[in-house]
Amino acid sequence: MSIYNYEVKKPNGETVSLSDYKGKVLLIVNTASRCGFTPQFQDLQKLYEKYHEHGFEILGFPCNQFGGQEPGSSQDAVAFCQRNYGVTFPIFAKIEVNGDNAHPLFQYLKKEAPFKGFDETSANGKILKLMIMEKNPEWLVGDEIKWNFTKFLIDRNGKVVRRYEPIEEPIDFEQDVAALVNA
Repeated sequence: MSIYNYEVKKPNGETVSLSDYKGKVLLIVNTASRCGFTPQFQDLQKLYEKYHEHGFEILGFPCNQFGGQEPGSSQDAVAFCQRNYGVTFPIFAKIEVNGDNAHPLFQYLKKEAPFKGFDETSANGKILKLMIMEKNPEWLVGDEIKWNFTKFLIDRNGKVVRRYEPIEEPIDFEQDVAALVNA
């Protein structure tokens, strides 16, 4: 089993097979337009521009499960990303990443790259954990996605290599992307 076994929808409802991305390094991200982590779009776009021609893709999946921070339509999410951050990587239809209605792709990603804890040596790690404890304590248990901008790095064979939590900025793991792209 790999990510190539899954299908996702574009904002217009068209189905896309992730097998279309075979042979590429992928970064799969659950996103939101009104989140404190939303400025990560800027560095995600920079990563995309730097490595895209070398077989790197970023796939964004808007999600409204965390603080209601993606309240509009899928089309609204795409327009926001393009208008405010110049995003040119694909943004797909809104999905759920946790709970009974979690998209099968994210169920798979969570199983393949379990949650390893918060970096509580950083202020952002402590703040995020406290915020989740207050708003969605059920997500602190197990491998659930903890918040917007959880990122999964996938190798050219469709294998999940690593999970990055929301506080991990794209600049922090650029070397991991470069290593896979150049492998």
